[in-house]
Amino acid sequence: MSNPLSKIMAALLAVALLLLFPAVQAAEREEDIAVLAAYNTMVQFTDAVRNKGYLSAGMYEDFMRDLAVSGRIYEVELEHRYKKYHPEYRDPADSTSFQDRFSVVYDSYYTSDLLSRLFPDSVPESDGVQQSADRLYKLETGDFFSVSLTRRSVTPYEILSGFLYAGSALGRSQQVLLYGGMVLNEDH
Repeated sequence: MSNPLSKIMAALLAVALLLLFPAVQAAEREEDIAVLAAYNTMVQFTDAVRNKGYLSAGMYEDFMRDLAVSGRIYEVELEHRYKKYHPEYRDPADSTSFQDRFSVVYDSYYTSDLLSRLFPDSVPESDGVQQSADRLYKLETGDFFSVSLTRRSVTPYEILSGFLYAGSALGRSQQVLLYGGMVLNEDH
């Protein structure tokens, strides 16, 4: 004669698994869609900056609002690499020792530098046109602009799969999305 307690536990386990696996699959699909939506938003924003050659406060606010619609929390990192050409000399103190070559050097500016230009601490008293022109971060053709998104919130998929797979999904590294490229135009 079999143990009735084991039959009850098996039935409860079967019902739990029949409900839990579809919930995990639905949460995984939702996670995939949210990642695609965030990546699409990031690509549109980055391409707009690269094609226009500038970053405005309105563009940044729209980007952050579009990311917030997903309900997830992202850490946004912006990077602008400014291209500079340096002439090469055999002796830097002697201007006649030019070697007919130039080296390319990139100066990098990050999120704090860009945001301090877009959102200054003190806003001067002036007309709206001049004020909006002062709140542009201008880039030049040939520079590089990139955006990095790191998700900082815990998703339902991580919670459910952590429960189902005994915590294996909760220990995953944070997902990072990267996109960027060369500035193509100067429309400022």
